[in-house]
Amino acid sequence: MRGLKKYIKANMLVVIVMIMTALPGVSMAESITERPSGAEMTADLAFVRPLMLGATVLGTAVFIVSSPFSALGGNFKEAADTLVGTPFRSTFMRCLGCGTKHMVK
Repeated sequence: MRGLKKYIKANMLVVIVMIMTALPGVSMAESITERPSGAEMTADLAFVRPLMLGATVLGTAVFIVSSPFSALGGNFKEAADTLVGTPFRSTFMRCLGCGTKHMVK
């Protein structure tokens, strides 16, 4: 009987610790509805978008060179998404001044 009580207490302690460690993550899970400022929009247009366009062009070139190897390795779609799709979406499919979490998928 004592062993059962210790077992139940230990399991309850584990559950309580798990709940306590999960609470900060739940409180941080709220969506952020901040709008980018004019300076952020300007910096995005002047610096980030041209860099991401260059990354898209460079990623496309690397993908074309590596596509036979990707096809043989069985990860053609993953390579296309990583090398071309992600920079393309970051360049053209997110709002001006927004971060990557605001990208259209």
